[in-house]
Amino acid sequence: MLEESTSYPEPDNNLLDVRQAIMQYVLKIVLSAAILVAVAELAKRSSFWAAALASLPLISLLAFVWLYLESGDIEKVAILSHGIFWMVLPSLVLFIVLPLLLRGGLGFWLSLGAACFATAAAYFGMVKILGVLGVRI
Repeated sequence: MLEESTSYPEPDNNLLDVRQAIMQYVLKIVLSAAILVAVAELAKRSSFWAAALASLPLISLLAFVWLYLESGDIEKVAILSHGIFWMVLPSLVLFIVLPLLLRGGLGFWLSLGAACFATAAAYFGMVKILGVLGVRI
């Protein structure tokens, strides 16, 4: 008696690529969410340690790793790092304005909104200044 051979189709490489990409996105989301939850939970116990953890450039480090793993291009990582440096400076406005407004009695939501607006203005100003100076990010 002759055995019938069962032929299975070759796996679709595009489907495997899509699955791998989805798993990478899920991993990115889980790691980012874990950092946010850790900071929020730590803040309930110690504002110092929560501030220390939040001040670490973890998102930047993750972005460097993901960019390098996905592209293998160290020049892209260097360009991203350079851009982050310039954009950190205006972000500091939030950490100056928010406590001033809160301690001034403005209320949480209004203070947060005004601090975000001031930070956005600082970003806009920084982009304009960098443009005038010929710095590209």
